[in-house]
Amino acid sequence: MSEQQVPQAFAGLLDDAAVFPPGSLPIEEAVAAHVAHTRGAHARLVGAFVLAAKDVDRLAELTADLPESSFDLSVTVALPDVADALAAAARIPAVRLVGLEVAVPDDVAADAVGPALLEAVDDDSDLTVYVEVPRDERREALIGELAGTPYLAKFRTGGVRAELYPDERELAAAVLAATRAGVAFKATAGLHHALRNTDPETGFEQHGFLNLLVATDAALKGAEEEELAELLADRDGDRVAERVRALSPRVRDQFRSFGTCSVAEPATESAGLGLLPAATIADLTEVSA
Repeated sequence: MSEQQVPQAFAGLLDDAAVFPPGSLPIEEAVAAHVAHTRGAHARLVGAFVLAAKDVDRLAELTADLPESSFDLSVTVALPDVADALAAAARIPAVRLVGLEVAVPDDVAADAVGPALLEAVDDDSDLTVYVEVPRDERREALIGELAGTPYLAKFRTGGVRAELYPDERELAAAVLAATRAGVAFKATAGLHHALRNTDPETGFEQHGFLNLLVATDAALKGAEEEELAELLADRDGDRVAERVRALSPRVRDQFRSFGTCSVAEPATESAGLGLLPAATIADLTEVSA
């Protein structure tokens, strides 16, 4: 498979969050695997390596043999510790900080987030700052605060407990609000599979990343919340795949990427639906071995 065979809708879609649950890969293994992914034929699928701020210093030794600024990193950090995270990443020659994923503590009001980021983050065109939108009464206000700023949204779509998964109507409302406000977003957690599914081990209702792509596309085309919820709930692989093939080029400007603890699984499932070349599977098997 050549990089040119990867459709634009999948380019950089998979942020490598291998160290986070449920994968929880040791950082030594995760870094080595990420470097292999970025050098594989499927490299165009792969976005940044995602790591919590508290672990950034560990990259110094693990990336010591890599060329300067060759390791794209996105750091998760909570307010008000943003400046410290930026400084930690800057100390590591191989690291190129491309993303900052900022959590908003319960006691921080929506209108305080922007000023805090302006104070902590220099104007850096290479750095994309995502603000994790809380699933509470602050959601609408915070999306409104992000509109017209350089900052994007981050939506949590699952986790290790059932209550961490928003249902399709809640997620549809969030996608619609961000799209109408002109705020692009990424997603994190719970998107383990291409299609909406019920996890056989936990019983959790899990969103599919392809469903989220087609729902975002529909929002851009003027669909209302009810239609978005229906698209998020669709489990028909052929129908969803057909919609993915017809995605607007604008959809990836809106839905930037999602964090996944496995690069192989999303690519393999997409290939199984005919959306990526079958050679993707073989290539990823070699890298993961």
